[in-house]
Amino acid sequence: MSDFTHFNEEGRAKMVDVSDKPETTRTALAHSSITVSNEIYEKITNNEMKKGDVLAVAQVAAVMGAKKTWDLIPMCHPIHLTGVNISFSWEKEHDTAYTLNIAAAVKTKGNTGVEMEALTAASTCALTIYDMCKAVDKGMVIGKTYLVEKTGGKNGDFHRTEQVR
Repeated sequence: MSDFTHFNEEGRAKMVDVSDKPETTRTALAHSSITVSNEIYEKITNNEMKKGDVLAVAQVAAVMGAKKTWDLIPMCHPIHLTGVNISFSWEKEHDTAYTLNIAAAVKTKGNTGVEMEALTAASTCALTIYDMCKAVDKGMVIGKTYLVEKTGGKNGDFHRTEQVR
């Protein structure tokens, strides 16, 4: 068990002690997506959903998700985030569907990374969109969620080079 950082001497789960790690600027960018019908696309882009401005609410939910990651993921540390930015781009899939791509960028200056916060933000954003639109169509599909890049920390930078399909 000594090779595993999240297990104690008894083989039980533990939160890693990061107090000796240096504080550095750390960033992470995560991606998620949700594919919706033409009807939902039209309602979102024309701000006609009964629950309100879907993208504005999803953006706020994503920021909240990033801030609450440590409450959801057992071994994540509470982190002082210095920035969270959510951006969207639409892609027409075919005659009957659109995909909304979600990018979640998170930043901190600390002694542990923000990859999980970025992934949680992207996921929370997609889930919020689903929640706000499910009355119109429950057939939406939340797409793959993945880390695009991260900077800073002991393990160095990561930049995804292959395209995720």
